[in-house]
Amino acid sequence: MQSLNLTTLATFVTVIEHGSFSAAAERLGLSQPAVSLQIRQLEQRLGTALVERVGRKARPTAAGAELLAHAGQIEAAVSSAVEAVGRHASGSLGRVRLGTGATACIFLLPPLLGALRQKHPGLEITVATGNTAEIVKAVEDNLLDIALVTLPASGRMLEITPVMDDAFVAIAPRSTALPEKVTAAAMATLPLLLFEPGGNTRLIVDRWFAKSGVTLNPVMSLGSVEAIKAMVGAGLGCAILPEMAVPKEKRSDLDIRPLSPRLHRQLAVVVRRDKRLNRGLKAALEALLAITSHSPGQTTAGAR
Repeated sequence: MQSLNLTTLATFVTVIEHGSFSAAAERLGLSQPAVSLQIRQLEQRLGTALVERVGRKARPTAAGAELLAHAGQIEAAVSSAVEAVGRHASGSLGRVRLGTGATACIFLLPPLLGALRQKHPGLEITVATGNTAEIVKAVEDNLLDIALVTLPASGRMLEITPVMDDAFVAIAPRSTALPEKVTAAAMATLPLLLFEPGGNTRLIVDRWFAKSGVTLNPVMSLGSVEAIKAMVGAGLGCAILPEMAVPKEKRSDLDIRPLSPRLHRQLAVVVRRDKRLNRGLKAALEALLAITSHSPGQTTAGAR
């Protein structure tokens, strides 16, 4: 059976709706023989009669009635598909699948994505969170279009562009007397709340302690920066967090100090080298690559 021709299907529906070949021909701006030919071609493709004449009326056969029942759904599906593709082609709509860490998702991306949606209201954005390895693997597998992750990250098919240098700070309850600059040795004397092992952020912190010859004995490891801050606020210990996770307007109940030596992480934008950039994805990529301009106090770590 050959593929169904949408034009002949529309002609068949018009014949049934108007009850005659001549009326359908007039409605479609065709000759009656042309309409008859299309119906014959459709019947040949489907292998059965679709139209029968009852007096002067053209009516559907049993098979024709079956086809008629599906014709509306077929037409609606095709119209919907054409409309959706048309919106993509015009640049008014696109989909961006973005992956990032939970901290960046909470504290860095909201104003950026808000500005992006305001500029491109038809843009569909989905955001997935996870550690760097998970997110990078999803970009490699084309399950995500673009990512903002903590370095290190690697992949032969990937373009990785550092965009932001994010310092870490020590945070403690106000009742804790932290020194002006907190060393690894000083932190080791305090009850420590750290990120759970497995992610790049925890790895960076572990290496900082190791370089100072300090052995870590955290009292608690958690997977959420908000949970860590809540525990610190409740007086259960101290923590080392990315500075972006502690907005200035929410520091009243915390003592926050820089680390010595300085500790930081690099955030990078990751995209496949062969990724085709539609208008929406290109806009998202440009926004992420310009991320330092939206982050006061941060310094750029590289350029595309």
